[in-house]
Amino acid sequence: MNQLFWIFYNSDLFHIIVSAMVACATSITAIPVIINISRLKNLMANVIERSSHEEATPTLGGVAVFASMLISYFLWENPDEGQLVHLSISSVVILFFLGVKDDILILAPKKKMYVQIAASLLVVVLGDLRIENLFGIFGIYSVPYFISLPLTVFVFIALINAVNLIDGIDGLMGGIAMIAGGLFGIWFYLNQHYALACLAASMAGALLGFLRFNFSKTSKIFMGDTGSLIVGFLLAVFAVRFIQLNIQYRFDPNSYFAAPILAIVVLIVPIFDTLRVFIIRLKNKKSPFVADRNHLHHLLIDSGLSHFQASLVLWSFTIFSTGLFLVISQKTHNTTSLYILCALFGLYMWAAHILKGSNTAKQISAKTENLVNL
Repeated sequence: MNQLFWIFYNSDLFHIIVSAMVACATSITAIPVIINISRLKNLMANVIERSSHEEATPTLGGVAVFASMLISYFLWENPDEGQLVHLSISSVVILFFLGVKDDILILAPKKKMYVQIAASLLVVVLGDLRIENLFGIFGIYSVPYFISLPLTVFVFIALINAVNLIDGIDGLMGGIAMIAGGLFGIWFYLNQHYALACLAASMAGALLGFLRFNFSKTSKIFMGDTGSLIVGFLLAVFAVRFIQLNIQYRFDPNSYFAAPILAIVVLIVPIFDTLRVFIIRLKNKKSPFVADRNHLHHLLIDSGLSHFQASLVLWSFTIFSTGLFLVISQKTHNTTSLYILCALFGLYMWAAHILKGSNTAKQISAKTENLVNL
């Protein structure tokens, strides 16, 4: 029995599980301190017209996620981590300071974009983390270096900001990122990429601890740009690395031919929601970067769901879509899977349109009733 215990104790699985638990515990321990400091120094998000909260709330939850994740990751020696993980952590530190400054002082969007591009280039160029293959989508396989470089940087910037855009209600961004990090982490572990698995587990554990307070009524805290930047960046690292490692699908039975599609599906909520609001804003001749309450999570809240219920709907959509495409991808070509994904996006757009119409009808009815009562 003792021998079995020591074998498990020295295993990578044990290290990964403990890292997730330590990250969760550290996050739960640190957040009350951050809440108290935020209140003392008035580092709060005030209520504005499109807010989903009703009172000023601390916004530095990302600080706890950042610290908890790194503390738990560095508990163990990860011999397979290589330069990519080192560079990823360096980029995360850069984005952490950018996020803290933005949460406290509010930075110009252009400055934030420049730093995001620099952090992305660090791993894309020096870490050679690139989308090198499209796996036969539209007949395209190998992607030349001069195309893969800007394509990958674009994917990083798009995902970082897509994750930031869904951070509009309690639990949504943290829950989606926790699920995605867990799914990528499981794949990395099963394919013996233990450093990335440990990093993904540490992030997921830190987010689980954060959700404990994000849903709280008395000790609520938001992720802030600090959290959304580092979480969005790490999800981009995991997604691109997942695609890159699966290029060997012809030789490794554990690899997926549908890697690009699956990476999109795991992050389906931020990707679909960002595409949808951009399309609607452009259709209405507005800037795609002007904030509004047209996100699906806002529509779900306006329809009467609680923050937890709305988040649960979108968490479930992520899990269902991932399971569906895991089955579909075994039987269809990637181009066909992409068409199916586009059809699913059409259904997503239709459902949001119906929901918005229903909410508008309710608002008109309520206003009419108020006028009659007057």
